[in-house]
Amino acid sequence: MIDTHAHLHDRAFDPDRDRMIERMREAGVTTAITVGCDLEDSAHALEAAEQYGLFASAGIHPHEAKDAPQNIAAALAPMLDDRRTVAIGETGLDYFYAHSPPQSQQRVLREQIRIARRRATPLIFHHRDAFDDFCAILRDEWDSGMRGVVHCFTGDLMQARTYVNEFGLYLGIGGVITFKSAGAVREAVTSTGADHLVLETDSPYLAPVPRRGERNEPAFLGATAQMLAELLRISREELAAITDRNARGLFGLPAG
Repeated sequence: MIDTHAHLHDRAFDPDRDRMIERMREAGVTTAITVGCDLEDSAHALEAAEQYGLFASAGIHPHEAKDAPQNIAAALAPMLDDRRTVAIGETGLDYFYAHSPPQSQQRVLREQIRIARRRATPLIFHHRDAFDDFCAILRDEWDSGMRGVVHCFTGDLMQARTYVNEFGLYLGIGGVITFKSAGAVREAVTSTGADHLVLETDSPYLAPVPRRGERNEPAFLGATAQMLAELLRISREELAAITDRNARGLFGLPAG
């Protein structure tokens, strides 16, 4: 299995990062993308990817948009040129917390989509409580043939169909799908089908049942995979094969 979205460079893992990586591999998670949220954090993500033989993304999260440089392309370029950086992000819109003004979030999102279009690089999107504005920006900036994923998908059936059918995006499925309150997410995912899904943990956040409330880590990815396989009425092995294929195609990861 491939964990397409984690923050393995996060300070929460400082006490036992080496052992956490060992547990990840013992649990059958072959690799992970450790995801950057601002310039400094993206540099740390890349360092961790280099150290542990993983992959990284580099980008500016909507929470950090207010502090983004004017020339985002120049600031990100050294990290995006690295062979282990496989995506731009996470970027997007988050009006729930609104740590940055909407105008700043929108500027930074548009610019990162434009960078991705020029570089033919996939995008990792974060979206919360901003569906209309998010889709409006995609309609302005997105080109067919671009690749991306809405990470930590928690939307409904209408949103899932919009992301997949209109924009060709993948949905990142994490521990939330195991929560009792996530009925709408399960309905949306079941309707979407495995061909547009990838697995993720968002470690150290959002641990799945039965580990909910604990620090999340890639070794827990199996609980999400099991739930998803049951929803789609396929074996866990088939689910893992399909989502790994999707992840490799989306991010250009090597086979094996």
